[in-house]
Amino acid sequence: MKELLTHRLRLRQWELGDAPALYDYAKRAEVGPRAGWAPHQSLQESEEVVALFIAEQDCYAIEHLESGIVIGSIGLHLRKPDETITHDRQREIGYVLHPDYWGQGYVPEAVKEVIRYSFQELFLETIWCGHFDFNDQSRRVNEKCHFHYQFSKQEQLKRLNNQEVTVLYYTIQRNQYKYVNKQDQER
Repeated sequence: MKELLTHRLRLRQWELGDAPALYDYAKRAEVGPRAGWAPHQSLQESEEVVALFIAEQDCYAIEHLESGIVIGSIGLHLRKPDETITHDRQREIGYVLHPDYWGQGYVPEAVKEVIRYSFQELFLETIWCGHFDFNDQSRRVNEKCHFHYQFSKQEQLKRLNNQEVTVLYYTIQRNQYKYVNKQDQER
């Protein structure tokens, strides 16, 4: 995984030593269910998740540059929410952030960098992002990052007692990114 930098964040590969930082936010009731998984019950569970992140190579640790602390994760997953679109080079972004850092613009900052990397270096055509209908914070991130609503569907969350939820899916296309990026540079 290529390390990515923003002015406040380092997006880097997870390391086994990051498990305590993951556990610090993953054990909180307000975090996991918003992302579709139950709160972690032990440090060992977080260690297993970090090992999975390392093996799968599709999830970055979000490290706060000033403090050096891992404050969240952002993944660029080989998922296709719309299985009828198979010809596009596409991935799905997913993210989680420690509640102590909510409301400070860190997730949009990380998402925008992953979008840039995805279109400029991986040459993707479509990037997906989804959120549950009750997660207004993620909806706002999607808006700030110029994603466009595509559709909603019901899903069962296997890692959350098969809870049924409505997922809203959004995309941004490479041509939309070029237009938005050009507008941002002109400001």
